[in-house]
Amino acid sequence: MESPSAGPAHGEHGRHRASEVIRGETTSGLEGFRVGALGALRAEGYRLTQQRSVLIDLIGQSADHLNADDLHRLARARDGRISLSTVYRTLALLKRHKLVAEIHLSEDHHHYEPLTGEAHYHLVCRQCGGVEEFGAQVIETLSDALRRDYGFTINNVELDVTGTCRSCTA
Repeated sequence: MESPSAGPAHGEHGRHRASEVIRGETTSGLEGFRVGALGALRAEGYRLTQQRSVLIDLIGQSADHLNADDLHRLARARDGRISLSTVYRTLALLKRHKLVAEIHLSEDHHHYEPLTGEAHYHLVCRQCGGVEEFGAQVIETLSDALRRDYGFTINNVELDVTGTCRSCTA
């Protein structure tokens, strides 16, 4: 379960799979990501190749939490010359420049999503593999309680909540 607008993205046996679902974002959101990515390439002396352009567009437009293999598969459908090492190098570059987040989603491999500036966290269904995002207000409430009750100030939160989604519970 991505977001209500994107709908579930389930593959065989209900596991989460990446599909080429495009975000319902404004052009400026995608364009902002693309501009940031181009700046990161220039800062490190890289050219914008056709392969990198495809990867940047896929990452910026995807409504899924893509892993490197999913991204590679989607990218090769657009340009058969894209190698898995190009995917990993591009992801590392975007991560260094804080343009993508590397998230785990309680799995052994990483997933990637563009950093939008809006903090959010993930509910991961252990039965179907669906992922639903929830906003930072829950963490802000927890942070306020920890500060009030324990004098503790949170600097960073890395949180994926696993359980059973509404669809699987029903």
